[in-house]
Amino acid sequence: MKLILKLVVGIIAGIIIGLLVNEAIMEYIMTFQLIFGQFLEYIVPFIIIFFITSGVSSMGKDSGKLLGLTGGIAYGSTVVAGIMAFIIATLILPIFIDESAPMIQDENGLSALFELEIEPALPIITALITSFIFGIGIAKTNAQTLKSIFDEGKTIIEKLLWVVVIPVLPFYIASIFAELSAEGTVWETLASFGLVLLLALATHWIYLIGAFSIAGGLTGRNPFSLIKTMLPAYFTGIGTVSSTATIPVTTEQTKKNNVNPAMADAIVPLGANIHLAGSTITITMASMTVMMMLGELASPTFGLIFPFILGLGVIMIAAPGVPGGAIIAASGLLTSMLGFGEAAVGLMIALYMAQDSLGTGCNVTGDGAIALTVNRFIRKSE
Repeated sequence: MKLILKLVVGIIAGIIIGLLVNEAIMEYIMTFQLIFGQFLEYIVPFIIIFFITSGVSSMGKDSGKLLGLTGGIAYGSTVVAGIMAFIIATLILPIFIDESAPMIQDENGLSALFELEIEPALPIITALITSFIFGIGIAKTNAQTLKSIFDEGKTIIEKLLWVVVIPVLPFYIASIFAELSAEGTVWETLASFGLVLLLALATHWIYLIGAFSIAGGLTGRNPFSLIKTMLPAYFTGIGTVSSTATIPVTTEQTKKNNVNPAMADAIVPLGANIHLAGSTITITMASMTVMMMLGELASPTFGLIFPFILGLGVIMIAAPGVPGGAIIAASGLLTSMLGFGEAAVGLMIALYMAQDSLGTGCNVTGDGAIALTVNRFIRKSE
């Protein structure tokens, strides 16, 4: 929650700075924005390679039915959540945002003091394929030396995020809003932010009611009673802004919904790492909003957004357990699949971080529905 407050302060400070400073000072602000934005692009392939490889290799070669069923349902749940977000956004956003009259331009009159290009080590899709090759290969061959390399690499990148990226994010967001303020488009942007936050929260709960209705139908239980039992996990997720930190509470509440304790102990930690339906909902809605606001991006059609959702379901495995980790991991897909530039990615980070706690609450609560479903299918087959 402290980070969210810092981001709010950064937004306010950025607006004030953009209104008061002259173009010469804005050049320094734009230079910082350019360097940090490109640094984010540079580290994303490392997040994908180390986090996905480490996660997949830890699953083991003999994990059996439990892993396959949980992974399949989690991925399907994430994709369905993204499609639901697309449908709701398509119905609601055009009422408030006129795509034919974009609010802001990705390319603008402000410029940095100098050009600096930090190329990512690997293209995003290349990093993704590489991570699965090594992850599956390590799991199959039990290559412990390689596994330790990727595990330690994951630790290094996570440390980089906590020590460098997360503390600097409020300043980066401030630079984005200083630019918008200087251009005179900040108030329209903030209004769109508020709309997305309300839509995302409503869609989170539509998704949760749907997920627990399916789980309740399979188990013969009242879905609202199941959701009520999971509420401590929901509010803990909001408070911690971390699916990983919420695992003990999520596991305990899942067991109270009569999930086999051994299955709950296995399914919930796995879900915390691979099932981010709430984050997918917000990223999908926020990306569509930014595409409609910016004049340089394509229209958010289903043909464009659906492959992005499919990729997002996979890339969420690489989401580090830090605030905003999901959007940092997803930024590679935003640039490679949707054509986002640095200004668009910056807006996405600000939009996502503003609701990160709500998305986390949805993620961990949804894990309870998946645990109920997997528990039912495995018991039925025994």
